[in-house]
Amino acid sequence: MQRSHAAATLPDHVPSPRPFPMMKPMPFLLLAACAGLLAACQPAPQQEARAASAPAYLSGAYAPTLQRQPSVAQMTAMGRAMFFEPSLSVSGKLACASCHSPDHAYGPPNGLAVQLGGPELKDAGTRAAPSLRYLQNAPAFTEHYHDDDGDDSVDAGPTGGRNWDGRAQSGHEQALAPLLSPREMGNRDAAAVVAKLKAGPLAAQFRQTYGADIFEQPGQALRWALMSLEVFQESPADFYPYTSKYDAFLRKQASLSPQEARGLALFNDENKGNCASCHISRITPGGAFPQFTDYGLINIGVPRNGKLPANADPAYFDMGLCGPDRTDLTAHKEYCGSFKTPSLRNVALRKVFFHNGSFTSLEQVLRFYVQRDTAPQKWYPKDKNGKVRKYDDLPPGLEANVNVEAPFDRQPGQAPALNEREIADVIVFLRTLTDGYQAPGTVQGKAQGKTG
Repeated sequence: MQRSHAAATLPDHVPSPRPFPMMKPMPFLLLAACAGLLAACQPAPQQEARAASAPAYLSGAYAPTLQRQPSVAQMTAMGRAMFFEPSLSVSGKLACASCHSPDHAYGPPNGLAVQLGGPELKDAGTRAAPSLRYLQNAPAFTEHYHDDDGDDSVDAGPTGGRNWDGRAQSGHEQALAPLLSPREMGNRDAAAVVAKLKAGPLAAQFRQTYGADIFEQPGQALRWALMSLEVFQESPADFYPYTSKYDAFLRKQASLSPQEARGLALFNDENKGNCASCHISRITPGGAFPQFTDYGLINIGVPRNGKLPANADPAYFDMGLCGPDRTDLTAHKEYCGSFKTPSLRNVALRKVFFHNGSFTSLEQVLRFYVQRDTAPQKWYPKDKNGKVRKYDDLPPGLEANVNVEAPFDRQPGQAPALNEREIADVIVFLRTLTDGYQAPGTVQGKAQGKTG
């Protein structure tokens, strides 16, 4: 399930990183929410008349359905205001930014394995909050993905989507989920979200952006509220600035230290870290800077996190792609335990790692990668007979789903793929992926998104 990608290379001229925006069909979740709101507020004859007269293209996710479409700048400002507004939650205290802090690359600001939400901010989630940066090129989910390399003979398997299990197909679909989740912002339904927006401090700005009568059309209000959040999360300066030291290195504006260069070589080496097989480090043939993810879903046998409240039930298993949050692929047992490969950009800012927050340092993560199979007793519990129970966060019988490609291709007692010095080198390299690098003698931000 891992893919082989060439290591980072430097062409003579390195172009600016650029996104590849996609036009996607409106996902079912958002369609259903909008349809429910519209149905609740319109008599049947009016619905039928509108359905008969409305052009088909207006059902598309990105169709201009307003009499006056706002500018991207206006939508970005609206989305930004919503992202930081706690009144949109049932507690009145939880905003999107509470779990996705801009000071932490729009990831969690604390060391909690999962964040707390609900009406009293006491309800624990089941998965770690991911960073929202560098998602702009994420493809829509597909079970059969082919890299854009001219060779369609290689099927990379399940790839794309948003969330840890890839179930959200777009930024606006993803934005609705935390607003309705009882463990997060806790609204009972989409109508409650619109009601809070209408009654809250952002109502005037929302009317100014989308029209004085926008709240008279609850379905449209929801649609454009979610689209505001998506447009804000497509803001380059906030969500894909490409201002790390590694970006400066790719632009030939900075040099890696000897230790950073060793770490990069180990990261790319298929016989050592083999990290670049999933966390792509090279510039694409089209000139886009690497996202440090292939957007694939993979099962690497992450140990069970016994500290999660959900895991107090020994019969509960979070199996990612095949459930329980995602329900359309439950029959595909071969997918069980697979989770999204996150971008490693800004990974050094995180305090918890993997979908269940089971590790708390990059040192732990790297040691797990290279010792999972050479010293499994360090990472997994023993059963009643004293035998190590590998892959303890999977139900028995699904062990064949776990990836066994390098560095997971060794046996107990063998030397791990990386020693302690090499682990330290890789971690030093990973720190070059943190945005906000300022080269000596330069003004901060001068080179953002530029090649020089």
